[in-house]
Amino acid sequence: MIRLGIVGTNYGRTVQLPAFRADPRCQVAALAGSDAGRTAALARETGVAKGYGGWRALVEDPDVQAVAIATLPSLQPPIAIRALELGKPVFIEKPMAGDLSAARAMLWQARLGRQATAIDFNFHQIMSWQRAKAMLETGAVGALRHVTVHWHVESRALQLRMRNWKTMGDDGGGVLGNFISHCFHYLEWFCGPIAGLSARIGGLPDESGLETTVAMALQFKSGPLASLSMSCASYLGAGHRIEFFGEDGTLVLHNPGADYMRGFELLHATRQTARLQRIAISDPAGARYPDGRIAPVSRLAKIFLDAIENGGTAAPGFAEGFRVQRLMDAARRSHSQGVWIDVAAEDTSEESDS
Repeated sequence: MIRLGIVGTNYGRTVQLPAFRADPRCQVAALAGSDAGRTAALARETGVAKGYGGWRALVEDPDVQAVAIATLPSLQPPIAIRALELGKPVFIEKPMAGDLSAARAMLWQARLGRQATAIDFNFHQIMSWQRAKAMLETGAVGALRHVTVHWHVESRALQLRMRNWKTMGDDGGGVLGNFISHCFHYLEWFCGPIAGLSARIGGLPDESGLETTVAMALQFKSGPLASLSMSCASYLGAGHRIEFFGEDGTLVLHNPGADYMRGFELLHATRQTARLQRIAISDPAGARYPDGRIAPVSRLAKIFLDAIENGGTAAPGFAEGFRVQRLMDAARRSHSQGVWIDVAAEDTSEESDS
């Protein structure tokens, strides 16, 4: 039995907790938050034996064998690094850090201690996405021509005009950290490394400090171009749609609903059919949870626990998290400098410095 401690009483409690409990190899042994009294009460309500008012007490508890973290991006590095120093595997949320240097320190510590690490990029654990990936790999659309991402929703943080990491770009968050981090990960998961990009970042007309919108052009190392349009300030937006256009057909993932994880349809067309046809996919595991994020995260939890048991490497792990952090940094530099960023050339430089 792997005894896990969770740092974070919001997402950590509502999503990570049931996701890890779904695996019989894991016992959630402790919960940590910023308020000792509230955390103790939440631990009792959820049947967790220990509740701490700070992360350090949980991480240094000898009864805790592994640590899951769901805090602000800028707070994750010291927690993760301390856990890794103590030889404890770490599961974190995206983005992994508030800036590139902190993410690099996390990756260095993970490689030094050779502990299992994982990061919660969860879209690729949706069943329709798994099917789409398999179809692309077996030539369902032929040679890829280009990819488009249209993600237009109105987030709750924007509805309430919250000024927090999800809306502010100065702490590893904003639209890049909250949303585009997912896009960078899944685009490379589907299509391979991104070789270059150009990005523009915008806010609200009356409150430009809230980062809400990105328009981006990208090129994959394999050649095809991609266009990405994302806004979390889109009232009655069309949802989340990814289109793969190939020589022989088209593949589409589309979720028009408000649930970010649940509701994706997979559509496929070939030159012979000449129209998009829906591919039926079921996910009985996902249907039994009240929150659509739990089932995908439970699959990532299983990968993480497998790595702990087998002494291997989980994917996505800190390496993938650092890669996304680098792409986020490139997008922000592209916006501020008004230039195309040659990511492939920076990859070569990063490898030579490693």
